[in-house]
Amino acid sequence: MNLHSSLAETSSRQLSDLTQHEIQALRTRFNLADAHTHQRQSTAQQKIVSRLPELWYEAENGLQATYERTFTEAFFRLHGQHTALAREKTMLSYAASISTMVAGMYLKQQRMSVTLIEPCFDNLYDVLDNMGVPLYPIDESALHDPDRIYAELKRRVRTDALFLVDPNNPTGFTLLQYGRKGFEEVVRFCKDHNKLLIFDFCFASFTLFGSELERFDIYELLESSGVSYLAIEDTGKTWPVQDAKCAMITASDDIHQDVYNLHTSVLLNVSPFVLNMLTQYVEDSRRDQLGSVRDVLSTNRDAIRKALDGTILDLQEPVAAVSVAWARIDHPELSATELQRILGTAEVYVLPGRYFYWSQPDKGESYVRFALAREPRTFADAMIRMREELDRHAR
Repeated sequence: MNLHSSLAETSSRQLSDLTQHEIQALRTRFNLADAHTHQRQSTAQQKIVSRLPELWYEAENGLQATYERTFTEAFFRLHGQHTALAREKTMLSYAASISTMVAGMYLKQQRMSVTLIEPCFDNLYDVLDNMGVPLYPIDESALHDPDRIYAELKRRVRTDALFLVDPNNPTGFTLLQYGRKGFEEVVRFCKDHNKLLIFDFCFASFTLFGSELERFDIYELLESSGVSYLAIEDTGKTWPVQDAKCAMITASDDIHQDVYNLHTSVLLNVSPFVLNMLTQYVEDSRRDQLGSVRDVLSTNRDAIRKALDGTILDLQEPVAAVSVAWARIDHPELSATELQRILGTAEVYVLPGRYFYWSQPDKGESYVRFALAREPRTFADAMIRMREELDRHAR
């Protein structure tokens, strides 16, 4: 059996989660599955790569605390989160899943139940579920009307904690479209009803320097409200650094010591070399206003728009221009699982929507997700191959 047929056979099997699909996609010619960054370096980023030996020896000769502080300052300055920077209580780890594990450990320790947004990337559910945290869904639509957010949360949330992803993966929905009001309503509900508020901000960089969205100082709102909160940030979906990344978790003062104790039980530190390198990427993006990142995504988003035009796939325009595309299948018989298998035979690997709907997978069979952080030439070739297959399965 050749690799091509092996991949098609694997994609047709029921794998356990999206990460298992992404592992298979790494072996595929056109991997449009994982949202990690696989595009080439920009001209300025190539200069950073050429300095890697220098950055290595700098980190080797410096203090861990220096590189932690320099990275954290650069990251929060880029994001305009000056309150988080001033508070100096953010904890670093080497992957967002580790930060989520720490949050899960705290929830389990406190015997807290959680209302989790749906759809969302399924490893959030899996991490918490594997730790024995009781989970209940809340549909993203509960947040679609800013004048109804408080009432909808009051009606739907019966758990100890509320866990939201903003911007959301896979839909690109964000409360920022309402300015401050959406976040204020969520925070007000959680404060009034004594809920722990958890935010996953791993795709927040895609709300920066846009013409319509503005990421205000969310930590100022969280801190001044007195709400109990955990906030997770990440570099892994933004810069093409071959998964040498850093994630962050910040906790409100009332729970910080407990979370810190759990965090130190998991790891000591993130590599000072990685932090030194990432700081260069963050500073480069501050100078070019994330242009090197946004240009690739914009090019590929235009390419997929054209490729899907007139096909059975209806691209769902995101509120935030995140690094993934979400498309609805407009076909009376074709499911996401079957479409993934069909595209897999053409060596185009996409993710079926069923896993994002972690409480009701059948609802997700109407959607597929594409990763956009790819070299544009390769992505364009994938679009040609995909369009050929889609044209064979017209309505």
